[in-house]
Amino acid sequence: MKQTRIRSDGPISARPDADEATATLDRTWLSPPGFVSWFTHVNHRKIGYRFIVTSLIFFALAGILALMMRLQLMSPENSLLGPELFNQFFTMHGTTMMFLFAVPIMEGMGIYLVPLMIGTRDMAFPRLNAFGYYVYLTAGVVLFASLFIGMAPAAGWFAYVPLAGKAFSPEVGMDVWTTLITFIEISALTAAVELVATIFKQRAPGMSLDRMPLFVWAILVMSFMIIFAMPPVMTASVLLMLDRTLDMQFFVVAGGGEPLLWQHLFWFFGHPEVYIILVPALGMISMIITTFTRRPIFGYTAMVLSLVAIGFVSFGLWVHHMFTTGLPHLGLSFFTAASAMITIPSGVQIFCWIATLWGARIRFATPMLFILGFFAIFVIGGLTGVMVASIPFDMQVHDTYFVVAHFHYVLIGGAVLPLFGAIYYWYPKVTGQMMSERLGRWSFGLIFAGLNLTFFPMHQLGLEGMPRRVYTYLEVMGWGSLNLFITAGAFILAAGFALSFWNMFISRTRGINAGPNPWQADSLEWATASPPANYNFRHIPVVRSRTPIWDDEAADERQLVTGLSNERREILLTTVLDAEPQGVLILPSPTIWPFLLAIAVALGFIGIIFSPWWFVVGFFLSFFMIVGWLWPRRPWQEE
Repeated sequence: MKQTRIRSDGPISARPDADEATATLDRTWLSPPGFVSWFTHVNHRKIGYRFIVTSLIFFALAGILALMMRLQLMSPENSLLGPELFNQFFTMHGTTMMFLFAVPIMEGMGIYLVPLMIGTRDMAFPRLNAFGYYVYLTAGVVLFASLFIGMAPAAGWFAYVPLAGKAFSPEVGMDVWTTLITFIEISALTAAVELVATIFKQRAPGMSLDRMPLFVWAILVMSFMIIFAMPPVMTASVLLMLDRTLDMQFFVVAGGGEPLLWQHLFWFFGHPEVYIILVPALGMISMIITTFTRRPIFGYTAMVLSLVAIGFVSFGLWVHHMFTTGLPHLGLSFFTAASAMITIPSGVQIFCWIATLWGARIRFATPMLFILGFFAIFVIGGLTGVMVASIPFDMQVHDTYFVVAHFHYVLIGGAVLPLFGAIYYWYPKVTGQMMSERLGRWSFGLIFAGLNLTFFPMHQLGLEGMPRRVYTYLEVMGWGSLNLFITAGAFILAAGFALSFWNMFISRTRGINAGPNPWQADSLEWATASPPANYNFRHIPVVRSRTPIWDDEAADERQLVTGLSNERREILLTTVLDAEPQGVLILPSPTIWPFLLAIAVALGFIGIIFSPWWFVVGFFLSFFMIVGWLWPRRPWQEE
């Protein structure tokens, strides 16, 4: 095994050979420039950045669809959108938000930040990382292309059978949905496997499991949840595709199938997905609160255990969505208990944050404002969640706008607000520029006001009986005034998000130079330049506490690992529990094979919509691409 050493003899950059060694590292870890070379990048920061930017674009597109639906619903018997187009917009909005925005952007944040936070130079499988992004991008582009050519799915983002079956949805749109959902989840699974391997085996020496940043813990829990939650929805979408294309009748009662099987498979994924989205946001909140209170998080162990508990308990909630399907009430009672029980670890998180904030001199910068807004919105969403966990109450409000209100309070308040706080927080690290505080405060104010103006009145609509998933309603129902008010609120909410997008855009060129650690934070990503070099760290740091930067500043010294080659893409491997140095792994260089493999797999998946023979074509093309990917190369061919 190659030997590495730990030294603490002052700043390495002060040595005479530092410039030459840095230049060698720059050449070794270079990401090729140019448009064609864009398809060969494997660096984790570039791939993570692409995930984040692409997800935000899909978020904006889903928002536009939502505004169009609100315009349709702002007055009774409106004819702006017909029922078919409304159903397409509704399906595309939900599918985009759940599959193309929420999970990918959380994975993208993990891909970008986790290697920096744990003190390593790249992900465990860089080419697999790139492959996952190209799969995700291809699926998203094809799904939105289906909308523009009139082939979009229209049976809802949940694709309930028999409505999503061939008999009631004969159009090709649902074939597109079933195929692309399976395809998209390949991307999610590749990222999850990579993140687990990277976190367990590439932490800097000394970063034992009980010293990991809470965001890294959150990403680890999220990754394991993805590994267990995504296969059921992939199985369900494949079975539905076989029903539609080969008349297999898994969900057709006349053929011996069972429609409720779809709901069991889908919601076994669907409810954990809410927490797949939420758990990384909880980690973001902890990192931001630590920085802006200038104190370690209160109850670190309790915070970690509550994250793990959320991951476990979330898999026992799927029948929470099926209280009105006729299942035995004795069985439903257990899911009511589980639905109430998951509030306990969530409450532990909130009380630990409050304890950290209590008595602190808080800096009320924009990231912190988004976190404080989260507290108010998420608590409301959590309270209504406990309400719909009660079977008698759920029977009354199921499939009404009360559930729409609850759902959006939890996901926008619980995930999107912390996410935008995290974007303001880590934007200086990614770009080297600070975002405008003035625009950030205005954006937060509009988002917070617009969110409440849009979704709080929906509780009342639901209690008055307005069903969700309808494209119009009669004037005599008396829902017109509230819907008009909600539509106005939706445009205020959209203006808030648009202001943040504008802030991101102009700050790239007009923002103040950030420096390496503008927030005076404590975690390792702030020990690098902004933006970091392609290799992240000139020397791998040694971690001695949960707040390494603060403690190194107090001790006025910093221990570093030496011995890794500057001429090869080497990373340090450490033990799983205590992060003791164990070995060195040589990573592959940039290549176009992940992009070509993604295209080959896409041809097989998308082509099968029109002919089974495309699967054969995609299979053989994928085989040749994998051979090219894995073909051994001599050292000079890796340059």
